[in-house]
Amino acid sequence: MRSLLPRLLHLFPVAFRTRFGEEMAEQLRVDHDRAASQSRLHALRFSVLAALDLVRSAVAERWNPSWSDPRKLPTPSKDSRLMLQAWTNDLRYALRALRRSPGFTAVTVCTLGLAIGANAGIFSVVDTVLLDPLPYRDTERLVSIAGSAPGSDLPPEFGLSTEFYVQYDERADLLEGIAPYSDFTSTLRADDRVERVRMAVSTASLFPTLGVSPLLGRLPVPEDEDRVVVLSHRLWMTWFGGDREVIGRTYSVSGQDRMVIGVMGPEFWFPNDGTLLWFPFVLRPEEIVPGRFGMSLVARVAPGAEDESLIAELATLARQLPDRFGGSANYARLIEQYQPIVRPLEKELLGGVATPLWLLLGAVGIVLLIACANVTNLFLVRAEHRQRDLAVQRAIGAGRGQLIRSQMAEALVVAALAAVLALALARASVPILVRAAPPDIPRLAEVGITGPTLLFTLAAAAFSALLFGLVPAVRASSPDLLRLREGGRGSTRRRHWGRTGLVIAQTALAIVLVIGSSLLVRSFWQLRNVDPGYDTEDIFTFQIAPEGAHLTDGPSFARFHMDFMQRIAALPGVERVGVVENVPLNEGVRGVRYRTEGSVSEEDAGTLLSLTWAGGDYFATMGIDVLQGRAFVDSDHVSDLGNVVIGQSAANRLWPGEDPIGKRLQREGLESWETVVGVVEDVMQYSLRDEPEALVYSALVGPSPTSWVLGSPAYVVKTKRADEIAPEIRALVREVAPEAPMYRVYTMAGLAADSMVQLSFTMLTLGIASLLALILGAIGLYGVLSYVVAQRTREIGLRIALGAAPRQVQLMVIAQGAQVVLPGVLVGILAAIGTTRMLGGLLFGVEPVDVATFVTVSATMALLGLMATYLPARRASTVDPNRSLQAE
Repeated sequence: MRSLLPRLLHLFPVAFRTRFGEEMAEQLRVDHDRAASQSRLHALRFSVLAALDLVRSAVAERWNPSWSDPRKLPTPSKDSRLMLQAWTNDLRYALRALRRSPGFTAVTVCTLGLAIGANAGIFSVVDTVLLDPLPYRDTERLVSIAGSAPGSDLPPEFGLSTEFYVQYDERADLLEGIAPYSDFTSTLRADDRVERVRMAVSTASLFPTLGVSPLLGRLPVPEDEDRVVVLSHRLWMTWFGGDREVIGRTYSVSGQDRMVIGVMGPEFWFPNDGTLLWFPFVLRPEEIVPGRFGMSLVARVAPGAEDESLIAELATLARQLPDRFGGSANYARLIEQYQPIVRPLEKELLGGVATPLWLLLGAVGIVLLIACANVTNLFLVRAEHRQRDLAVQRAIGAGRGQLIRSQMAEALVVAALAAVLALALARASVPILVRAAPPDIPRLAEVGITGPTLLFTLAAAAFSALLFGLVPAVRASSPDLLRLREGGRGSTRRRHWGRTGLVIAQTALAIVLVIGSSLLVRSFWQLRNVDPGYDTEDIFTFQIAPEGAHLTDGPSFARFHMDFMQRIAALPGVERVGVVENVPLNEGVRGVRYRTEGSVSEEDAGTLLSLTWAGGDYFATMGIDVLQGRAFVDSDHVSDLGNVVIGQSAANRLWPGEDPIGKRLQREGLESWETVVGVVEDVMQYSLRDEPEALVYSALVGPSPTSWVLGSPAYVVKTKRADEIAPEIRALVREVAPEAPMYRVYTMAGLAADSMVQLSFTMLTLGIASLLALILGAIGLYGVLSYVVAQRTREIGLRIALGAAPRQVQLMVIAQGAQVVLPGVLVGILAAIGTTRMLGGLLFGVEPVDVATFVTVSATMALLGLMATYLPARRASTVDPNRSLQAE
């Protein structure tokens, strides 16, 4: 009946529609809407109760059968029900209030959603890469073992040699298992498919040490020797289509036929995410040559073993190596200097990416704090405008708790809406983030919006609601009852220390981010301008591994490479072609000891240098300057003349202050001597951060009796068409070596960019966070000053009426802004001094506390802050004193 009255009123003529009738109709409409809303609420409650009943039944069935009877469940008290009903009402009213303020709602939700979304995106990467446990049993008991020898010419940390593995495996009481391993790229042939893939080799003890089981088949045992192979899940699915019959089949792996005996699960990876297969090798103690360092070791520590005890045991066992395996006097001296380095395997595998990822998560966390400060200011301003309404509620009996709850309800609604927006932004940005991230980050392909990311987003939203909602809610719970007498006029005498403090904190946090980002930008610029000793522009590089009956020794391989380089040089646009065993920025080089004719007579004594092989027009192609003598010529590669070219650092170590041209040196393990025919500038082999290598370049055919077979070198091609010549060279490879896949296809410019990808990724992400911090900080300062100007309208009007010039008013407001900006800058500088040291591993050519960067960023931030005060100051100077006084 009541719902029909509004319709009946519309049937009367206009003349009979009195004001009373219209008000009554409107009230009936409101009552109808309220009844409908309550019906929907009852339906929602019924659905929630039904869902809870289903959850109760499931829990009772699985864990607690006593819960199957609802009468045995703890029933909520009357106070709890009343509190739930009160929160429900407050949330409903909060939704209505926010809907009536679309501008405020949009600004707060977008500000928070952007900040929480950035945190959710970075957290999804951190969670997958760092927080997910490694796919091994009892990961906390797995360690890597390396060594150091202070006072020797070995690197500060180096891999061990095979005798260490045998000694530790047989005699270490605090180790349950140990395995050596190495990963590399080699050829895999399956039916008519031939490719170079990344594979790992170890003893049969690798998988038991890691504590893993296969998804299909079995794992290697010592009796298998080197005749079997285990496939990764990725290789099994992509090459063999998940065919279970692959077990027992034989394929050519690294030049040898091996039978597939197992397939690992999709979660397993070791020692890096790109390894596609594993095969064992047999290590016989009688075949060990001591002192050939460079082998990686993984071990499982016995339960309860302390780190100090383990290190002491490993050091003691190492001292016994010369007596057991022999070796020279120089080897014995190294063993005396040897110190074990033991670190958790998780740190060994993830340590290189952990620091940048945690830094990025911390940076976006700072952005979230700045966003919360902004939203807090907005809620404080909103509470100020609602002081009269709050005072009325307080006067008619509303308690402080009730007022706090009503204000917090709005904060929770804003946070919930922001969480929804954040998840949408994270879902869209994570694929972009993954594509921009360094490719060597493990498990990067698994990154996505998962359950932990969802929980993190909800937790961040809840935390943000408490952060930005609690202070305004507490302030709003104690309204000034004098507002009832003042008719809602705001007091111009109140000082807003809370909002000012928030802006100071925003400025300080933004300073920390901008200084860190600026340091990374300077490091990136320094790296871009490093001279690595070679050119990176217009150079194409690739590798092949030719096979055939005619390729049997060093000279036959040398002739093949020389002929193939001539074929490449005949292609259109090719200027020069060379070949090298280890192309810079892509592969490492081996360390070898060299003696000169003036060295001591011990067999392996000498200077530790790096060795590689080069041929063709390699030095001219790469732009490596010849400083003395000459580069290689064709005659150096067709016989065992024993001519070498050395780098400047190698010349300085072997013959300091002397002319090295024509002098002879002897490589460790060889009886013959080699002659220096040229000296070239040093090159950075591993990365643009490292010191140049002291290199010795041997010819393609070395001296007898151990002529090195250069089976799969890297070709370097100088051409303006470096980005597009690959198809032509691939066609040429199919002509001369159809059995050889073409792999490691790069441009030197691409390798140079890849060498800086971790820095550039961190710099880009931190730069975006810094930009957001700057924008939010400027908005926060602008908002506070705008509000202060609005509150001081009467005061400013009086000043202008009494003769104050507009410029004086502007300076007054700017000075007030400076009182906020300058303390924020000072606090930010002090905080940055303590935090930028965490960037030490990423910086290059710049100190963590770089005075020029600190001064420049601080001055810029102060200027931006003062610029943010310009609009409020300009608005203040244009206040009409007559209107402001009349309004009062």
